[in-house]
Amino acid sequence: MKIEFRDVTYRYPETDILIFQSLDATIEGAGFHALFGPSGVGKTTLARLIADRSLPFSGKIETPGIRTILYTYHTERIPGWATVESHLKHLVLPSQEELLSKLISVLGLENHLGSRFRQLSMGQQNRVNLARYLLQDFDLLIMDESLANVDEATRERIILEIKEIFTGRSFLYISHNVAEVARFCKEILVIRGRGKRPQTLCLQGQDNTRKDDPDRVRLEKTMLEIVHAA
Repeated sequence: MKIEFRDVTYRYPETDILIFQSLDATIEGAGFHALFGPSGVGKTTLARLIADRSLPFSGKIETPGIRTILYTYHTERIPGWATVESHLKHLVLPSQEELLSKLISVLGLENHLGSRFRQLSMGQQNRVNLARYLLQDFDLLIMDESLANVDEATRERIILEIKEIFTGRSFLYISHNVAEVARFCKEILVIRGRGKRPQTLCLQGQDNTRKDDPDRVRLEKTMLEIVHAA
């Protein structure tokens, strides 16, 4: 898996506001990667450019080895009158029944299968929506704040389980939680904002795959590198 940005320039439609100007960057390899930066620097915009090449920008975004890109975001909603179980089973092939059962457990949805989507809390809705995407075929899944409104311990468990289940797949994770990004992601593309040079810096994360406590010294060092880069 490789995502390569070459001379990418993008401005908001019908404005003179440049979000990216001649941006060059590369993210490579399977696993969890991240987009990180302060609010308003263009993380979601860059994610959408990766997922939808019909958006107007100049330059090139190349994704060799990636056939299917899915994009999920934390405010995405699905029809509220249907139950969680019906939403999920609608996507499942007979060969995926085991995966569905596993995801229901990983995402903590066992007690919500009979609930209608509109009856769920925001965090529960986020988890149901994430399950819908994990059940689909993808080479790259972009998770734009997909675990927002989910408590830290649950997010940690979910990320570790996803990394174990989907070995060989690629994820691009967007989060404002610097500790989470530093601990669980392999490469972190820090977007620094308009007017800064370079516009991006690519840093190495800890890529933790274990549930035990991380090396706190190394983790704090990585967190400081990310914060200083941003």
